[in-house]
Amino acid sequence: MTHFLKEPNPPTMQATDELRDRVSSMLRDIELGGIDAVRRWSHELDGWSPESFIATDADYAAAEAALDDELKGHIAFALEQVRGFARAQRDSLSEIRVQMGPGVVLGHKHIPVQTVGAYVPGGRYPMLASSFMTIGVAKVAGVDDVIGCAPPQRAGGVHPAMLYAMQQSGADAVLSLGGVQGLAALAFGLIDGLPAVDMLVGAGNAYVAEAKRQLFGRVGIDLLAGPTEVLVIADDSADPRLVAADLLGQAEHGPNSAAGLIAIGEDVGRAVMDAVDSLLQTWPTADVAGVAWQQHGWVAVAADDDEAIRLADEAANEHLEVQVAEDKLPVYLDRLRNYGSLFLGERATVAYGDKAVGTNHVLPTLGGARYTGGLWVGKFLKTCTYQELTDEGTLRVAPAVEAICAAENLAGHGLTATMRLERVGAHS
Repeated sequence: MTHFLKEPNPPTMQATDELRDRVSSMLRDIELGGIDAVRRWSHELDGWSPESFIATDADYAAAEAALDDELKGHIAFALEQVRGFARAQRDSLSEIRVQMGPGVVLGHKHIPVQTVGAYVPGGRYPMLASSFMTIGVAKVAGVDDVIGCAPPQRAGGVHPAMLYAMQQSGADAVLSLGGVQGLAALAFGLIDGLPAVDMLVGAGNAYVAEAKRQLFGRVGIDLLAGPTEVLVIADDSADPRLVAADLLGQAEHGPNSAAGLIAIGEDVGRAVMDAVDSLLQTWPTADVAGVAWQQHGWVAVAADDDEAIRLADEAANEHLEVQVAEDKLPVYLDRLRNYGSLFLGERATVAYGDKAVGTNHVLPTLGGARYTGGLWVGKFLKTCTYQELTDEGTLRVAPAVEAICAAENLAGHGLTATMRLERVGAHS
């Protein structure tokens, strides 16, 4: 039976009544008040009320000038990794056109969403890589207009490195607007010269997540993401210090970040816990990561690989690292079912996926991996079906439609089939 060296205490994404009501009130106020309400909320929450919220060519030039060439080169590398993987995924999607019996042709097309709003978070940390995952992938999918949106710094607009990354990712426009007011402006089409978006993507704080939830239906969304998570499966071949570093590296996102370990053997679990305590003595973000580990870190002991796989699938974690003997990695790849993104072997780490390796970092949390994967190029595509029939096809299909409609008491539906049969001379 599984036992825990450190009990789970998962954070919750359940919005409080106060938060839900606050977001609902803001959205209603902005929908009714338009750009004036957007400006008022931006001034109140961010101290930011420029003449225009849209970044200018001068803003882009200033952002580029503020970055050194080495960082710009690394951004270009990471962006090409993400774009390259997204292109490969896009190329794997086939449109079909099939003959379903004489006179009946069915098919589907992959049609890009027209306009996407991509929210790039920048509260605790300036998140450069989120641009690659949202804006860059949307453009690979063929989205016509991608509008980036990021919160302003107190001293000015969007953080220069974020603005540069958003431009390089292919944003057709960038708004310096934070949180609920930014998403509302995008969804309601309140910025002069920019269309209302069809879809909102990107992570953010609890207010951003709740705004996306309330706007869903009016616009599409990618997913509802809660606090970030990491889970590591480790056996006695793993380096406890490396495992501990990966746990703390993800925990620095915030005090609600969950970091879990499934140790195959109690000695492994205790060694990693000792390594966490040791690293926290000098960890650069120990003030955040240490709180997250204390409040939401957990360690389970599994008897063997089978139990480790079962526990990982039950957790359905956002990020899942597997640091076991290399000859066992194919077994884990084959058998694991529930995860946002999988990192196989000690050479892979969540930070690679978060920043530059090429896979997307917008992923399901809080058990969402049981029923969905993360953001990818296919999320920006609508798979739409079509049909074409000849007279021969009508003779084959219409009688079944007539009979089914009669059984359902949908006489009008049935008549549309009967009229087509009459046109081909099948009914007098």
